[in-house]
Amino acid sequence: MTVWPSVKAGRVMIALLRIGWQIKRQGKGSHKVLCRDGWPDFVFAFHDREEIGPRMLARIAAKTGLQPGDLRG
Repeated sequence: MTVWPSVKAGRVMIALLRIGWQIKRQGKGSHKVLCRDGWPDFVFAFHDREEIGPRMLARIAAKTGLQPGDLRG
């Protein structure tokens, strides 16, 4: 069983910003390049209202350091 829920992309973006990621570059579409000291840049390519499932959240977490508790609050 996975510990990751399904959540809206906007909520994931807020959690990433809260743990120290910053928007480095943003185009007109959904793609945003995020940066954080000590981590390689990460491309976040989801619209805010898009639902992100547990498997994709686990992949995002592996590349960003996101934890399940970061999505709360």
